Amino acid sequence: MSIKAKVYNQNGESVGDIELLSNIFEVEANDVLVHQAMLAQMGNERQVLAHTKDRSEVRGGGKKPWRQKGTGRARVGSSRSPIWIGGGVTFGPRKDRNFKKSINKKMKQKAIFMVLSDRVKNDDFIVLNNLEMEEYKTKSFNAVLKNIEKTVMKRDEKSKRSILLINDKKDEKTKYSSRNLTGVKTINLENINILDLLKYKNLIITKEGVKKIQEVYSK
Repeated sequence: MSIKAKVYNQNGESVGDIELLSNIFEVEANDVLVHQAMLAQMGNERQVLAHTKDRSEVRGGGKKPWRQKGTGRARVGSSRSPIWIGGGVTFGPRKDRNFKKSINKKMKQKAIFMVLSDRVKNDDFIVLNNLEMEEYKTKSFNAVLKNIEKTVMKRDEKSKRSILLINDKKDEKTKYSSRNLTGVKTINLENINILDLLKYKNLIITKEGVKKIQEVYSK
């Protein structure tokens, strides 16, 4: 089974239809699975930056500060002690921490299908027959977006932009023309991921991109 979606040009004009496979674009949502896929990606992208030294790693402390008895002070063996200023840190963050999470490949794909299906269901899924720029110009790219927003999205000018553009091919002109626009992100088809799909409300994808997704995931 399949459903139909309209295809638009860069002026926001309807130029035909495209069939969307129901096993990709009409999948029932499962919040638990989507959340699991999101946490897995966030954990795998997380960098371990904070690192504290314990008493075996801090510098100095080779000599006993004072003799064991007779001074009236508490006994101490090294200035590396965690209770001393400049000493080691107890239970501090370490660079050997591992935040990576594993998730089944099919589960990850299913989560992406669920978010795509949600965008289609809520009319936040827009298919363009082509997405390319003749020059490196943010103003020209912004004009294209305004055409689509006005005729297709019916977006209120006061509301914030939240648009993810997925191109089926690498296009430097499109990438650099869109990167300075607030609330807009452009990615290539091979970089599609759950975090970007969840972050942005509106999804714009090329017709060839839809075909490639259905070709790859319908096998």
